[in-house]
Amino acid sequence: MMLRRGFILFLPRLVGLLVVACCLVSIVYMLACTPKSDSQQLALPRVHSPTAKEGYEAILQEREEQHRNYIISLKKQIAQLKAELQGRSEQLKNMQDQYPDPLDIQLDHSNPEKAQANLLAFLRSQIDKAEVHSGVKLSTEYAAVPFESFTLQKVYQLETGLTRHPEEKPVRKDKRDELIEVIELAVGSLNNPEGEGNAKHRVYTASDFVEGIYRTEKDKGTLYELTFKGDAKHQFKKIVLFRPFGPVMKVKNENVNMADTLINVIVPLAKRASKFRQFMQNFREMGIQQDGRIHLTVVYFGKEQMNEVKSILENTSKSANFKNFTFIQLNEEFSRGKGLDVGARFWKGNNVVLFFCDVDIYFTAEFLNSCRLNTQPGKKVFYPVLFSQYNPSIIYGHHDSIPPLEQQLIIKKETGFWRDFGFGMTCQYRSDFINIGGFDLDIKGWGGEDVHLYRKYLHSNLIVIRTPVRGLFHLWHEKQCLDELTPEQYKMCMQSKAMNEASHGQLGMLVFKQEIETHLHRQKPSSKKT
Repeated sequence: MMLRRGFILFLPRLVGLLVVACCLVSIVYMLACTPKSDSQQLALPRVHSPTAKEGYEAILQEREEQHRNYIISLKKQIAQLKAELQGRSEQLKNMQDQYPDPLDIQLDHSNPEKAQANLLAFLRSQIDKAEVHSGVKLSTEYAAVPFESFTLQKVYQLETGLTRHPEEKPVRKDKRDELIEVIELAVGSLNNPEGEGNAKHRVYTASDFVEGIYRTEKDKGTLYELTFKGDAKHQFKKIVLFRPFGPVMKVKNENVNMADTLINVIVPLAKRASKFRQFMQNFREMGIQQDGRIHLTVVYFGKEQMNEVKSILENTSKSANFKNFTFIQLNEEFSRGKGLDVGARFWKGNNVVLFFCDVDIYFTAEFLNSCRLNTQPGKKVFYPVLFSQYNPSIIYGHHDSIPPLEQQLIIKKETGFWRDFGFGMTCQYRSDFINIGGFDLDIKGWGGEDVHLYRKYLHSNLIVIRTPVRGLFHLWHEKQCLDELTPEQYKMCMQSKAMNEASHGQLGMLVFKQEIETHLHRQKPSSKKT
């Protein structure tokens, strides 16, 4: 039993030894029988063999030939690269001669003749780059730059906005002068044709002008095509002119520090305590918490709801630790111009930026910076075009589906419009406001005072910055046009009211609501049959 048990214990060890031995034998066999590689078979000849010298010479000659061919190949590639580089350099030089760098035109004051020649070449190149002699491939139908047409008296335009008409006399002086100049140049060209010497021809005048079209490519220039009466019926003369835009030139490079620039927001108010509460929520978040360089002046007319308004102010002051506010109470009939004028003149500190604001305005912290950046005492005043919200009940349908206010403030044609007929929201330094004479205090009630002040600045030497801004919104509210208003004020009020409700498409859906419902009612039986 003992021998059998010992044999059983020794058997696994014996099997393991046999396996290891077999593996060693296999490895030795593989090493001995594996065929030699190509490199081993092509080994150099032995030193003492008869062919040793010839073998070395053959190998060295072969290697030398390989290196020689490689060097020849490299030389060919270098020559090709040099030729290509020279060709590219000549192309670049020709392009620079044809289209000079705008910076060269701007900075080369040492050689005026060269600068003038470069400028002329650049202006001529603008014609080649513009869509004058041939068309360009466009990605979509919206990428085309449309023409507008004009006659001696009228301009027919696509971009009308709310204050411009599809057909109108050019009101802006720059546009009027531009078209007059173009017609005069065309008449001069017709009366002095090139290459005809002293040949007699009819004398053209502006009365021969039939019509013209023009369009502007913002980075190249304006193309004009003018048609005049010809020498006989059904014959016409056509003149094509191009006003090239010059190169961009640096005018100023400066650092602007607005860290200590305070804005005094002036709000005239009568009643409307609930609207003022909403305004103060916006003022607290954007003006106090995010901006922090702001003062609020409330000019209140009458005493009705005054305590409620003062309570809202005091609560905001305590909760936000905000002390930069002034409350002025006037016992008289509401006048927006009077309220803003009193608020502006009440300020006793250093020169400050005034932001004339209404209680139904929503602004962002970014707008406050725009207010600072676009005003400069004795130089610039800022008249932003704000985005006016449509009636949310029409936009979103049922009252329950109206989203929170912040989600409504989206700049889209379905949600509102650029209020380009309004001039009430403005930023300007107090010194400029005082020097220009302030508001016309004879204007009572709603409207008119803002346009009067705006015109004062237009008649002055100050620069008026007028631009749409993305951070200033007029919140919708029902507008009441009182019978006490003058006919002109009442008309302005009703126009403003009509613009406020909805877009053309949305108003159209309301007008044709009955027809739409009738159509849907007729469709129901047919849908049931199918």
